[in-house]
Amino acid sequence: MPVSGTGFFLCLILTIVTWGCAGTLPQQWSPPFNGMPVQHQISTVPFYPQTDYQCGPASLAMTLVWSGVFTDPEKLAGMVYTPSLKGSLQPAMIGAARRHGRVAYVISSPEELLAEVAAGHPVIVLQNLGLSWVPVWHYAVVIGYDADSAVVTMHSGETSGKDTAMGVFDNTWSRSSYWGLLTLPPDRLPATATETGYTEAVLGLEKAKKWSEAITGYHTALKKWPGNFPGRMGIGSAYYAMGDLSAAEHAFAEAARQIPTQGAAFNNLAQVLFEQGKKAEALAAAEKAVSLGGPMSGRFQETLEEIQSSLRRP
Repeated sequence: MPVSGTGFFLCLILTIVTWGCAGTLPQQWSPPFNGMPVQHQISTVPFYPQTDYQCGPASLAMTLVWSGVFTDPEKLAGMVYTPSLKGSLQPAMIGAARRHGRVAYVISSPEELLAEVAAGHPVIVLQNLGLSWVPVWHYAVVIGYDADSAVVTMHSGETSGKDTAMGVFDNTWSRSSYWGLLTLPPDRLPATATETGYTEAVLGLEKAKKWSEAITGYHTALKKWPGNFPGRMGIGSAYYAMGDLSAAEHAFAEAARQIPTQGAAFNNLAQVLFEQGKKAEALAAAEKAVSLGGPMSGRFQETLEEIQSSLRRP
């Protein structure tokens, strides 16, 4: 009897929690959505049913395939699934997206979610379908919303195109602090991108050694923010890593021209000029970097001394 009573008590609580959330729509889910369409559905997102705690690989496969990557949940499981946890951690999901050449951009609010879906971008969301003290973590992919009906549409679990009341969804999603993930091709800017956030997301492609994709991502950033200094430096660094010194020289020279107060651009320019045998030009660039100083002045001085030493040798 005590067991049966406890089971009934838990079911009753879950029923009350779900009903209460469905009846109260948080303000951030209310129209007019800042001029966005009242409803939108992304019809091109494939569906992979979840099996045996594989909601992470399945959700990631859906957005990656949508973005043009040829993969499936089975291939992704080895990258993101942790058997001991019976689940997938967020850093693993981000890392796998980067290794597939996609910009992994994190969002953290209902407003951002709606804006991204309205722009045609599916969003992986992390929900807690249980309770705060008995969590049941679950990944799903939001592919649409309807403000008139107050629902979001998801590929979730074994159900394709599942409609969920916005109030209920808010309750389950808010427990992850509204964690959402975009996996976009590097030539496609998130609708809600910030300059710092997007540049850091593209830097993740560099860390994954996806040099060509990183270069494309930085160019995407520069179209939106022409004065983005980290983006220009990132292009040069990626070309340098690829061994294309001529392209790296051009990128660092452009960074120095655009923002002539940054010694790092002149220092890196000096390095690639020196490695191409252009020692006189390298010396001038290194001297300029040292004259500008800054937090990295010690490194600038090392570059200058290396070039000077080379010039003194017969």
